[in-house]
Amino acid sequence: MKASFILFSCFVFFGTSCGAKKNKKNNAIIPLPVKGDSSIFHPLSPSEKKYYHDRVEEAYHKILGPYFNGEILVAKNGQIVFEDYKGYADFKARTLITPETQLHLASTSKTFTGMTVLHLWEEGKLSLDDYIQKYFPAFPYPGITIHMLLSHRSGLPNYLDFIEKGFPKKGHATNQDVIDFMIRNKPPRANLPDRAFQYCNTNFILLASIIEKVTGMSYPKFMKDSVFTPLGLSHTYVFSIKDTANYIPTYMGNRPYLMTNLDCTYGDKNIYSTVRDLLKWDRSLYMHTFIKASTLAMAYESQSREHASMHNYGLAWRTYFNSKTGDSIIYHNGYWHGSNNVFTRYVKDTVTIIVLGNKYSPRNYSAKKIGEVFTGHADAINLQGGPEP
Repeated sequence: MKASFILFSCFVFFGTSCGAKKNKKNNAIIPLPVKGDSSIFHPLSPSEKKYYHDRVEEAYHKILGPYFNGEILVAKNGQIVFEDYKGYADFKARTLITPETQLHLASTSKTFTGMTVLHLWEEGKLSLDDYIQKYFPAFPYPGITIHMLLSHRSGLPNYLDFIEKGFPKKGHATNQDVIDFMIRNKPPRANLPDRAFQYCNTNFILLASIIEKVTGMSYPKFMKDSVFTPLGLSHTYVFSIKDTANYIPTYMGNRPYLMTNLDCTYGDKNIYSTVRDLLKWDRSLYMHTFIKASTLAMAYESQSREHASMHNYGLAWRTYFNSKTGDSIIYHNGYWHGSNNVFTRYVKDTVTIIVLGNKYSPRNYSAKKIGEVFTGHADAINLQGGPEP
């Protein structure tokens, strides 16, 4: 434990002295190492690894229980201290889940979409102040910027609420289908632009479609060529309408979810990956090999500002900052059909907890309690965004 304290002290000093960003509401320090620095990934000793492994394994069995079906990985300083692959990818074929099994990320996909938009912004290919009409001139909702889409402050209606009934049940709506439907039918706004934070999946299918407009490539291809492959995410891809013959169902109990007319939109969901690939994604964020430290700091700044709270939403990330305990948590859960996932990053402690489940269990969202092993205090944080898509 002495070694852990020394490591933490060095980490806080480094983060504070090398561009840490202060959250004005909670006065919280978000450590932001410079690009290429590896000090935050200081190797764990064999005894530290065993200590963390044994306690995480104990917590895992206690929290997720014997019926967990999916993948779990817990890392400290970028190093895996525990992982497990349990149950079936396909219940009918009795196909076991392995480290190479690609599972639906659901809304955890939003982190990829959002950071890709910010990457394009860094390259000067778009402005966060651009209005939607720059890319879709007929879009009938004025006053909405890319920044508002990223922060869920657009006031747009959630397409999940109107496409399911407004689109042929046996069809498979694409992003363009959703946009065209909104142009034709003008479903009422949920709110005025920038009036309030309101989580809405429409925001992120629009962002994926803007990526397509800016790059001249399909979202699945651009993500593969310019994000997944350069970062070494060899088991990550975007599911789209061309993949319908290879649809991978998720489960409620032993019953598979069949495809619906909402299963081919992307940006808000439909990235498939593995826990090991998500750890690489996590590492790229710490190392700033995809987006700059200053950009990431901006993404962590609170945007849902109507009510003072330690819980907040930035740009494509949920955040929790507690100045009393020092907890700095950046995360994004996911839920779609039987997928329910956890991607929780204890930034101060350099701890990442990743759970991908393809058989619905509300217990999956309690996996963040594993963080107690590293923080040293009881978890009493009710992180947001559990059962929402």
